Amino acid sequence: MLKKAAIVTGVSRLKGIGRAICIALAQKGFDICFTYWSAYDKTMPWSIKEEEPELIQKEITALGVRCEKIELDLAREDAVPTLLNYATKQLGTIHVLINNATYSTQTTVDNFSGAELDRHYAVNVKAATLLSIAFIRQFQQEKGGRIINLSSGQALGAMSDEIAYAMTKGAMDTLTYTLAPKIAARGITINSVNPGPTDTGWMDADLEAELLPRFPMKRIGKPADVARLIGFLVSEEAEWVTGQIIHSEGGFIR
Repeated sequence: MLKKAAIVTGVSRLKGIGRAICIALAQKGFDICFTYWSAYDKTMPWSIKEEEPELIQKEITALGVRCEKIELDLAREDAVPTLLNYATKQLGTIHVLINNATYSTQTTVDNFSGAELDRHYAVNVKAATLLSIAFIRQFQQEKGGRIINLSSGQALGAMSDEIAYAMTKGAMDTLTYTLAPKIAARGITINSVNPGPTDTGWMDADLEAELLPRFPMKRIGKPADVARLIGFLVSEEAEWVTGQIIHSEGGFIR
């Protein structure tokens, strides 16, 4: 059986969606190369413990697959070739790309700046787009290529306190359905997944209490929920699904 490998960006925290995606893919036999960027996480309210990426790597390898990690600022000009060269050298052909990394800060009408928009653009649009294009160019198999973009349902409602984030992540949905027909003949599918509000450690008790009544299933979303969907989308059973924006958020009511 052909051994397959996946790149997953933005995997740094034990409670994060990135870690759950890696586990789901590893359980399907994928070798994994993941990126993380501690400097960003340390500026966020949830922060990060130094050992978390190492613990995630050990958890993945315990599932019987290879796992490589690389600390990389995706906003760097050389980030894409650096990542692809490292991943292919360590794991061979890359069959799956998960654009999970994101840059997100609060940007409102009152504090909006061009500099902060540029920082969002560099990671959420430029890096993810260039990585997708580079992945497509390196993929030489007849079928089985998969790109999954993570979005946040920007088209479903206003995100007025996160203007730059909403604009830049929304662009990834456009990239998804724009690329889909062009890369289908190359054996690659591309889809975008919106996990909705997910408990990855950033919600406090008050916010959870506020959101809970808006989930008809009477619980907050978990990283494993979106990871299961992505596990399906990278499988052979999902080869007929491409160019889709999939909202996997438990019927969340806006």
